[in-house]
Amino acid sequence: MEPTDRDHLTRAVKVAAAARAHGNHPFGAILVTTRGEVVEAENTVVTDRDPTGHAETNLVRRASALLDAASLTSATLYTSTEPCAMCCGAIFWAGIGRVVYALPETALLELVPEGSDEGLLNLPSREIFARGGRTTDVIGPIEIPGAREVHEGFWG
Repeated sequence: MEPTDRDHLTRAVKVAAAARAHGNHPFGAILVTTRGEVVEAENTVVTDRDPTGHAETNLVRRASALLDAASLTSATLYTSTEPCAMCCGAIFWAGIGRVVYALPETALLELVPEGSDEGLLNLPSREIFARGGRTTDVIGPIEIPGAREVHEGFWG
């Protein structure tokens, strides 16, 4: 873990809170390049009526439009919650080399009531990235204040 990881994760949790305040699922992500450039994105599944509008996929789209491939490869993506299979695919195909997350997927699964119509996959991000043709470093879970709380009461 790097010294600034906690600060960036804290920001990702604040972006998740903003997503919730905007009527979306409480997920947020930021990308930080080695030159200190920052790109942020929140979940927009509800407001955009787009099931692929997860924070990480929105971030990959935005960052890919703004940054070159070398910047993406050396950047770190910080996310409030462990990325799902779809988001891992987007991160992998964008060539982002490092992912740091706060809340683990297992904790999210505990917060979503059984029988909910929310589509959740119990598939750890490390497992997905391990099957890729290049290395994606995964750090997490890292306990960050608010990472669990931003979800509480949302899914029920």
